[in-house]
Amino acid sequence: MRLVSIALAMVLAGSLPALAQDASVAKSPPTGAYKAVSSLVKLPDFIPGMGQLFVDPATLPAGPFLAYDHDGKLVSTIYMLPVKELNPDKRFEDLAAPGGNVDHVDVYYNAGHPGVEEPHVHVVLWHVPSADETKVAAK
Repeated sequence: MRLVSIALAMVLAGSLPALAQDASVAKSPPTGAYKAVSSLVKLPDFIPGMGQLFVDPATLPAGPFLAYDHDGKLVSTIYMLPVKELNPDKRFEDLAAPGGNVDHVDVYYNAGHPGVEEPHVHVVLWHVPSADETKVAAK
């Protein structure tokens, strides 16, 4: 499992830096089918460590979830991949990074939460340097 997560992060990090940011998602709220996660499930508008999240409900549970800081700037794109689907028979291909350039990638386990109740892995594509991750900390 850990090897799969590391391999996924390496593939994403290596393939995404050249992508251009989609202007429709640069500032909160994004346009199109994206909805505030807090309007879909019982979660706060701003989640410390993640930010304000938006998702196209048709893409659940995996996403992408767009995460914005307190100023409404897109800081990361998050995928929530169900653990039960991380196996040799399932592929997650062509994962988009609507926020454009990816500075770095974090991968971590989550036991489940409202909206994505089953255990899953968060794959966080950070569009800002590590030092700027604090912009999604609690105020």
